[in-house]
Amino acid sequence: MNDAAAGLLTIAALVALLALVHVPLGDYLARVYTGERHLGVERLLYWIARVDPRADQRWTAYALSLLAFSAVSALFLYAFLRLQGVLPLAQGHAGVHPSGAFNTALSFVSNTDWQWYAGETTLGPPAQMAGLAVQNFLSAAVGLAVAVALIRGFARSRTDRLGNFWVDLIRGTVRVLLPLAVLAAIVMAAAGVVQNFHAVREIVTLGGDRQALTGGPVASQEAIKVLGGNGGGYYNANAAHPYENPNPFTNFFQIFLLLLIPSALPRTFGRMTGSPRHGWAVLAAMTALWAIGLAAVTTAEATHHGDVPQAVGAATEGKEWRFGVWNSALYANATTTTSTGSVDAAHESFTPLGGGMLLLNMLLGEVAPGGVGVGLYGMLVLAMLAVFLAGLMVGRTPEYLGKKLRQREITLLALYVLAMPFAVLTGTALALAFPEPRARILAGPPHGLSEVLYAYASAGNGNGSAFAGLGADTTFYTTTLGLVMLMGRFVPMVLVLALAGALAAQHRTPAGTGTLPTHTPLFTGLLVTVAVVVAGLTFFPMLALGPLAEGLR
Repeated sequence: MNDAAAGLLTIAALVALLALVHVPLGDYLARVYTGERHLGVERLLYWIARVDPRADQRWTAYALSLLAFSAVSALFLYAFLRLQGVLPLAQGHAGVHPSGAFNTALSFVSNTDWQWYAGETTLGPPAQMAGLAVQNFLSAAVGLAVAVALIRGFARSRTDRLGNFWVDLIRGTVRVLLPLAVLAAIVMAAAGVVQNFHAVREIVTLGGDRQALTGGPVASQEAIKVLGGNGGGYYNANAAHPYENPNPFTNFFQIFLLLLIPSALPRTFGRMTGSPRHGWAVLAAMTALWAIGLAAVTTAEATHHGDVPQAVGAATEGKEWRFGVWNSALYANATTTTSTGSVDAAHESFTPLGGGMLLLNMLLGEVAPGGVGVGLYGMLVLAMLAVFLAGLMVGRTPEYLGKKLRQREITLLALYVLAMPFAVLTGTALALAFPEPRARILAGPPHGLSEVLYAYASAGNGNGSAFAGLGADTTFYTTTLGLVMLMGRFVPMVLVLALAGALAAQHRTPAGTGTLPTHTPLFTGLLVTVAVVVAGLTFFPMLALGPLAEGLR
């Protein structure tokens, strides 16, 4: 079977499997966040944290709880990394230097998992398991909590309460992420992903040479890395490393886990708001954007016009032979549309237009289907923006799910849309403005511009993948990328919670003759168009000077 046929069968199997679990998983998530009963372990955690699970919070209290929890998490992880050298089982790894620990702490707390370091040579099992893996769970649960709070904003009327952040955080961790991650880790370990506590072991290769191999608790971290939309690999090569991703089955399984929760959340949205048709419309828009990205990346990699790609049949540079070009393109598209950042191929080595499409996936806001929780609330923001723009064009009342989009709501939508581009473009401009960070760009123009833009787009959108040609292990890059992660993650979250509070305070308005239908194929097309136009108007000049100029040259 050739690579194209295998790739098409893989895509078909992936879509079929996601469709099979969409309804049951989406319904289960709705029950998790609407149920009244608390599990015994949850009640124990509430008691330890001194939390009253019956006390709903205003959006301000919800946001402050989220920010306080994330700040404490970042401080603990920073201390953990700095003190790594005195931890048991550190296996000789020293503490991480201050700017690197600052970047990594913000990276994992913000669900970005950007890695300036090589995991196997910088961190030991305690830092990987008790530091990074814990934040893989908690940061994903925070994203779920914000999405659920926005859904409650649509579902509730005449109230200033959005739920309890601590209850949502604990339920998302205990009932969703932990059980799914345990099952995924068992499957991965059975399929060949490493799971041990071995330090460096020296082996003799078939050629008679000696090679040092590092083991570790990889399967358990790999499971939550892809399931929670995290992406930080145990090894520097990430999912291209045979210990993290040994064969085509584990590659397929990881892609499935990447898309599992984000693709089920539109069903949860439809169930919790009592309007499943709106959930299907959101899912259709996500699917359309994902399919367009996949078609563009695969076409660029499989049919490139260069002499060498034509001679060998595809652009094979930077791909693993055990996966092939089509599956590498599928993984790359999935990881850049889900804010995961895990990679099984070198994105730096993708063709200019293929790499440019991966960059555009992130610049769209990663809403197709996006990160865990993040993708859903990002798409709902775009849906409300589409309703507002359609209302301006045809004179319809700007309403979405019975909630009017007034001046306050539109202001919050505008600030949300501007927050990520401001962070990304400011970081990129600073990196290009000073000689020291410019010296770390290892490629000339226009590809060097793409490297820098990709780094800050990855940080600002919580992705974590990179074009490897940028030397980002400097104080300037670790600091500025950390600040961009901070702004790109938490400013939009606060704005979404403020928007949820404004929506919840309204009375639900029955649909009338002046209400724009928001569950039809026409609205889905409008939503896709708005997503592309918003990103295009913001980032097209940079894309034109970077990947487009390189690809058309």
